[in-house]
Amino acid sequence: MLTASLQSFIKQLLNEGADLHFTPLGGGSINHTYRINSPGKKFLCKINKFSSFPGMFEAEQAGLELLASQQVIRIPQVIATGRTGDNQVLLLEWIEQGLRTEAFWTAFGEQLAALHHVQQKQFGLPTDNYMGALPQCNEPAASWVDFFIQKRLQPQVKLAVDHHLLEPALASRFEKLYQQLPAIFPAEPASLLHGDLWSGNFLCDEQQRPVLIDPAVYYGHRSMDLAMTTLFGGFDRLFYESYQYHFSLPANYLQQWEVCNLYPLLIHLNLFGKSYLADIVNTIRRY
Repeated sequence: MLTASLQSFIKQLLNEGADLHFTPLGGGSINHTYRINSPGKKFLCKINKFSSFPGMFEAEQAGLELLASQQVIRIPQVIATGRTGDNQVLLLEWIEQGLRTEAFWTAFGEQLAALHHVQQKQFGLPTDNYMGALPQCNEPAASWVDFFIQKRLQPQVKLAVDHHLLEPALASRFEKLYQQLPAIFPAEPASLLHGDLWSGNFLCDEQQRPVLIDPAVYYGHRSMDLAMTTLFGGFDRLFYESYQYHFSLPANYLQQWEVCNLYPLLIHLNLFGKSYLADIVNTIRRY
């Protein structure tokens, strides 16, 4: 990925006269990531192919800046975005990491609750973005149930059926779930969401402050964020206790979380295959 011309382009984006040192980082299945060292400065660099993920980094920049504008939780500063040939580049502030203490988890719960208190009437967002490697439609809707069905579940169910990952007979069972959603999700305002809040999409900085990264931002039901925290093992108990103290959960929150997690499970089914099918089947059969 890091040809001489691409390195030169990144240098121009950073407006750096000094030589840059690139260190490859492990990570996601979508981007090549690097730590960039220049004299006295560090940056995070993400690179992928525009033809594969058109507009991904512009959408990520918009999401990060929307979250940062609320001033309730730390978000990496966007340094620059750019495109050269078929390469698109996102340059971010480098975050040095610290120890996840009890104070960190308590602050994280409180700050996510504060983010979810940023609310509006409509669900969605004026612009679309990505959930992992898949495009995510955020066309606004007046109700959560309509938005969740039409913009989250139905597109992923159709994609799974089209790629023979989900049997049509099982897909049809989602219709029974859709009928029950108004009772599962009583009306509440749309909250500003991170949108992809699993354990790989937050950091702890050197001052034990939570930092959100790699968002899939929109205004939705807050159970979407909370449900995703449980999908791959869950967060520390103090996180949930702190969130509950600052923004009370409904009595059926576990049911809401189970239903909400159908969306990321369908995303994973469509991206990574049938190893995620059993969890989807187990949930949908209960409805």
